[in-house]
Amino acid sequence: MNSDTILWFLCNLAELGVIGLLAHRRVWHTFPVFFAYSIWSLLGNAGLVSILHWYPPSSQIYVSTYLGNMFVDSVLMFGVMVELAWSVLRPVRASLPQSARFAVAVGIAALGGAIWVFVSVPGHLPKTFALLARLQQTSSILQILVFLVLISSSHLLSLGWRNREMQIATGFGFYSFVNLAAAMLRTHMSTWAQYSHLNQFVVASYLATMLYWAISFAQIEPERRKFTPEMQRILLAAAGTARSARITLTNHHSGNTKK
Repeated sequence: MNSDTILWFLCNLAELGVIGLLAHRRVWHTFPVFFAYSIWSLLGNAGLVSILHWYPPSSQIYVSTYLGNMFVDSVLMFGVMVELAWSVLRPVRASLPQSARFAVAVGIAALGGAIWVFVSVPGHLPKTFALLARLQQTSSILQILVFLVLISSSHLLSLGWRNREMQIATGFGFYSFVNLAAAMLRTHMSTWAQYSHLNQFVVASYLATMLYWAISFAQIEPERRKFTPEMQRILLAAAGTARSARITLTNHHSGNTKK
C-alpha cells in the first residue's frame, strides 16, 4: 500500500467520522447544504480514486470526470457559503426582509464573478486544464475571502471559535489557502513526480481539515450570542435601505404601467 492510498483511506475514514458527528450533533439541521456537501465530497472522492485505478490521470475519461466533479463541488460550495452567511445573520434574521437571503446569494455570486474575471492562467495550458485551474482558483479565493471577512468581523458578529459558522469557515479557509497555492504551482510544473508530491501535500491538508472538524463537531456548541448594538444598527439600516429601494422601484414600475 503506497502513501497515496494511505492518505486517501485516512481522508475517507475522517470524512465518515465528520458526517457521523454532523448527524449526531444535528448540525445537518442547521447546515443541510454543508451536510450534503460532505456526503458528496466523500462519494466524489471515492469515485475519482476508483476511476484512477483503471485510467491514468492524463486520460480524457479521468480529466472529464474530475472537471465534472469540480463543477458540482463548486455549485455546492456556493450553496454552503450562502448558507454560512445566512446563518451568521441568525440573531437579526427576523428583522430582515424576505429577500435578504436572495440578496446574500447575489452578493456572493457577484464577488465570485469578479474573482473569475481577474483570475488568470498560463496561455499554454489546454482548454480543459485552463478551465479547471481557473475554477479551482476562483472557488478557493472566494472561500478565503469569506473566511477573512468572518475573522475580521467576528467581534461585531458575536462569533467565537466554538461557533459552528466559524469552525466551518476556518476549515474551508485553511484548505482553500493550500489548494489555491497548489493550483497556482501546478500551472508551472513539468513532471508527473512534481504534481504527485504536491497532490499528496494537498490531500494531507484536507485530512487535517477533516480532523479539525471532527474535533470541533465532537464538542457541544455554546449558545449563540446576540449581535453587538453597532452591528444591529448597521444591518437594520442596510435592510431598511434595501426595502426603501425596492418600494421605490415597484412604485416607479407601477407608474410607468399606468401611463
